[in-house]
Amino acid sequence: MKIKTKIALRYSIVTAVLVTVFATIIYFVSAHDRKIEFYDDLYKEGISKANLFFEAKASPETMHSIYKNNIEYIDEVEVAIYDTQFGLLYHDAKDIDIVKETPELIRNVINSKKNIDFYVGKYQAVGFIFHYNASRYVVTAAAYDGYGYNKLHRLVVNLAVLTFGCIILSFLLGYFLARRALKPVSMMSDKMKDITAKNLHLRLLNYNQYDEFGELAASFNKTLDIIESSFESQKMFVSNVSHELRTPLATLIGEIDYALLKERTVGDYINTLQNSKYDAARLIKLVNGLLDLAKASYEESKISMSEVRIDEIVLDAREDVLKSNSLYKVELQFSHPTESDAELIITGNEYLLKTAFANLMENNCKFSDNKKSTVKISSEENVIHLSFTDTGIGIPAEDLGNIFKPFYRGKNKEFIDGNGIGLALVDKVIRIHKGKISIDSVTDMGTVFNIDMPNIRQ
Repeated sequence: MKIKTKIALRYSIVTAVLVTVFATIIYFVSAHDRKIEFYDDLYKEGISKANLFFEAKASPETMHSIYKNNIEYIDEVEVAIYDTQFGLLYHDAKDIDIVKETPELIRNVINSKKNIDFYVGKYQAVGFIFHYNASRYVVTAAAYDGYGYNKLHRLVVNLAVLTFGCIILSFLLGYFLARRALKPVSMMSDKMKDITAKNLHLRLLNYNQYDEFGELAASFNKTLDIIESSFESQKMFVSNVSHELRTPLATLIGEIDYALLKERTVGDYINTLQNSKYDAARLIKLVNGLLDLAKASYEESKISMSEVRIDEIVLDAREDVLKSNSLYKVELQFSHPTESDAELIITGNEYLLKTAFANLMENNCKFSDNKKSTVKISSEENVIHLSFTDTGIGIPAEDLGNIFKPFYRGKNKEFIDGNGIGLALVDKVIRIHKGKISIDSVTDMGTVFNIDMPNIRQ
């Protein structure tokens, strides 16, 4: 069932409930008014006949004749007059006797300070005191309100028809309004069908940004932005990985083919093996970098986090860097002694942090003539400051905006081999740990990578 049909049905149900409640209230109010009005009519009829009997001195025969003539055409009121001793003075129809007066009933009327009214089967009846010549008499009047019940029945029929008509009308009106209100959704759906992997640049446009559909369109467009960016990144990633893998593999195969063309000297074979080892090492480093980059791209909720000390991780990263290349030098400097161990503790992933710090140290050493990286660690309030400094060739200003993009290599690529993964990995790791990284670099003077990370006291 479509939403607009559901809305129309719910609108109809609400309308049905409201109209039914309203019709029920009207019915009960009308029924109550009919009863009260008929009791008043009975009282007035009783007064009229008592006046006719006492004041006009009409004979019982005359009054009986009037009663019998009227009862053929209307629901005539049956009136009875008693004295206070239960003596019957007059009765319209003694043989019918709707009320069937009893001494107890007469006493109740006499003792009551106001008129009494009651039902006898389907008949309504009243009893009251009538005063004449300083004497008191008891008058009862009873009748069936055929006219009133017919009006009430017609009212019920009219209310039922009106309720049914309102329900049908509310469904049609609700369907029309829902269809009109949800028209932007249908338009969105049609436009969304045109968006495929080949034209992710398309967007949902021309919607009111202040209503719900505008918010939905904006959210969808943001999602498309993310998807399009992911697609482009994936394409670039695959293209760059293919290129980076193809070069060392082609070189490796070329070295092997060269060695197999004819018999070589032992020196030639050793040289071929050394070149092949170098190419294999490049492949291993590239694959390891890709794996680390993939780990850093996981959802944060899936990355294992624990409390770790930054200074200890920097020390471990320094040890790994020095083991991998004996020519590199990494100097550690602690700017200010910490008052509490908590100042250097963060919630993070030890492996990723160590990999990021090692990449920065290696980057400093690679691009410096003295192969040296100076790492400074300090803590201020709730922030840990780290800086990785070299005195190398620096980074050109035009490359600074792209330096953290995967596989991007600036003008300095001619000075040293690399694959453009290291700094992209560093940027992802620092952002995962809610930190910030910035670069200060001057060509031919050196580069400083500055990192600020929140400690556990924040």
